[in-house]
Amino acid sequence: MVLALILINCGKPLPQLDNLDLEKWKNDKFACGHEREKMRESLSAQLEKFKGLSQDDIVKLLGRPDENELYKRNQKFFYYYVTPGKKCNQDTLAQKLSLRFNAMGFAKEVLIE
Repeated sequence: MVLALILINCGKPLPQLDNLDLEKWKNDKFACGHEREKMRESLSAQLEKFKGLSQDDIVKLLGRPDENELYKRNQKFFYYYVTPGKKCNQDTLAQKLSLRFNAMGFAKEVLIE
């Protein structure tokens, strides 16, 4: 039991995300307040930092996802809106940060679509 706690606490630290105000990100659900949109370029340049992170680590960094989807073979997707869309009464197609997790719960694919 003690060994398990030590191993959990010795996991890799959360990445430092440059030029992203994570509090504004978390408070801008569905990107309706346009705060996430202002961070799109910085986010795009740092997508590789999310790969290999656990679902819990992603939630610690970015907050709860705007949407999630369970897929076959225990794969899971988290979606964070980067630009406003229908949920914000916008007629435009919204861009989303999409994170695909493998069956072990680690981010395998990260992209903005």
